[in-house]
Amino acid sequence: MTGSGKATRKREQAIVALLEQPTITTAAQVVGVSERTLRRWLAEADFAAAYRLARRQVVEVAIGGLQQATAEAVAALRRNLTADAPQAVQVRAALGILEQAAKGAELLDLAERVAALEAKEPPPWT
Repeated sequence: MTGSGKATRKREQAIVALLEQPTITTAAQVVGVSERTLRRWLAEADFAAAYRLARRQVVEVAIGGLQQATAEAVAALRRNLTADAPQAVQVRAALGILEQAAKGAELLDLAERVAALEAKEPPPWT
């Protein structure tokens, strides 16, 4: 994002607010800009790209956390394979962690493939 230091800081604050707040209206209020201004920024290619990158980074961190929990999920599954008392909630949670970690890995792989394709030159007929 280009611009003066103060304007750049406002835009960076706006990206953080967009990630943290439930609505664009609330994000604009937190940053101290109008909703119209924030929506205009979102329509700008540079700002939109920076926002997409920030969102992706947040998702990647979350996926990393899920993947780090997979060892615990597997251990919980193993414990419950031979447990005397049913622990269905613990098993469902473990399965959910494993499922989400696998989906996260698939999404990251897909995102990398898309980025690689986008980095290639477009075909001459376009």
